[in-house]
Amino acid sequence: MAEYARLTGQPEMPPLWSLGYQQSHRTLASRDEVISEAKTFREKKLPCDAMIYLGTGFCPSGWNTENGSFVWNSRVFPDPKEVLDELHRLNFHAVVHVVILSDRLSGTVHHPCDLSKFDESDAGCYWNAHRKDFAMGVDGWWPDEGDPLDIESRLVRNRMYWEGPQIDRPNERPYALHRNGYAGMQRYGSFLWSGDVYSTWDTLKTQIPIGLNTGLSGIPYWGTDIGGFVPTPEFTAELHVRWFQFGAFCPLFRCHGRTWKLRLPWGWNTGDPGPVEIKNYSGAAIPDSSQLHDARVEPICRKYLELRYRMLPYLYSVVHECATTGMPIMRALWLHFPDDPRAVECADEYMWGSSVLVAPVVEKGASTRRVYLPHSDWFDFWTGERLQGGQEITRPVDLETMPIYVRAGSILPLGPVKQFVDEKVDEPLTVSIYPGADASFPLYRDDGISFNYREGAWTGIQMAWNDSRRKFEMQLARDSRMLSEDLKVTVRLAKIRRDVVFQGKPVEVSF
Repeated sequence: MAEYARLTGQPEMPPLWSLGYQQSHRTLASRDEVISEAKTFREKKLPCDAMIYLGTGFCPSGWNTENGSFVWNSRVFPDPKEVLDELHRLNFHAVVHVVILSDRLSGTVHHPCDLSKFDESDAGCYWNAHRKDFAMGVDGWWPDEGDPLDIESRLVRNRMYWEGPQIDRPNERPYALHRNGYAGMQRYGSFLWSGDVYSTWDTLKTQIPIGLNTGLSGIPYWGTDIGGFVPTPEFTAELHVRWFQFGAFCPLFRCHGRTWKLRLPWGWNTGDPGPVEIKNYSGAAIPDSSQLHDARVEPICRKYLELRYRMLPYLYSVVHECATTGMPIMRALWLHFPDDPRAVECADEYMWGSSVLVAPVVEKGASTRRVYLPHSDWFDFWTGERLQGGQEITRPVDLETMPIYVRAGSILPLGPVKQFVDEKVDEPLTVSIYPGADASFPLYRDDGISFNYREGAWTGIQMAWNDSRRKFEMQLARDSRMLSEDLKVTVRLAKIRRDVVFQGKPVEVSF
């Protein structure tokens, strides 16, 4: 993986907020609806970092006037800057959907554009069309369409959405969610999603190997339309919940699709699926009305939203590992267990970093999940039960449970629950030790938005566990420095806890 990254390009570090939850919106009724949806997240204390708005033409009433336009829809956004400012006050990032109408794209944003004519096939001209809206406060872009683009054009577009934003915000990491690209798109920090998939159980099952293969292709920042884009008779509260659980353990954690109000965490208990937009899709259907009053969905979504945000210290460190070594975030089991034939052939579960095994539930009505545990010892994340590896087990599951296991000999850093990644919460970092073997973990921290880490503005905390001596150590990583005065840490070993403060000097904790 390191050699492939050397050949095609190291992944760039994305902004930290892009690893939080992203809520996509389709047909918008009014300015009030835009603000109301954002406020509802905050009032319900459902973590979310980004609001994504589709363009008109792909839905009857989006953020702009038509496909390819950069003019705001005045009925929904009569005062776009004020709406963007209000979203920012609520601590949301705003991402808008854009479409290139040309079948070719060439040049770079640094190439002078002939201002006497607009050429959408020239990257310099095309990016200029974005800059007024970017200046208003748009935080990210969702470049859709482009399937006819050839390989060179796709990479030009990937590059454009990385280099273009840096013209006006040179020390801010850009965000763009792409429909397509090619090997090497990772060097432009590009996110990719799996396309307009159907809401079926077979589709959900297929997303797991697709995600693993995408990571093995050197493209780490990947995800799906949670719930599936095109609703079918199979689209139920159960399918949505199972897809949401899987989405919480994809690099891109984002809900999107037709019947868009069902993509809201509370949407399955309102009786309102949202505008019907399915007439052009074969096999599409609106969920049965009996599904639209299910009070179980919101608390389960909350559970996995909160877990995702608690996992961010671990996930961000894995992302840094990805950016420096080429190892994907979602990992086929054989990357860590190449000598285990059962692990090599397993395609329905995966490693989330080097320590966490995720086994999404992809069968309708499942009350159990068969899980293969590779050769090692494992701890059930939910119950703490220790299990021997090298065997297949049957894990009982209810609707709110997706099996997650932590490898023995792991250090798992978890943060407090946050409503957005930059929220200041006066709670310690919790470091859980899973004994059974010596362990190490390089915790990585930076400001999450700038490129200052390239100049040494980052904190690395090397954590180590000596299993025989039952000692845990922390020390500052080489070439890093403390970005804050101290870090409160609670170290846990089963039910035992030790509270320490890390100030950059070595710390040792005995159990």
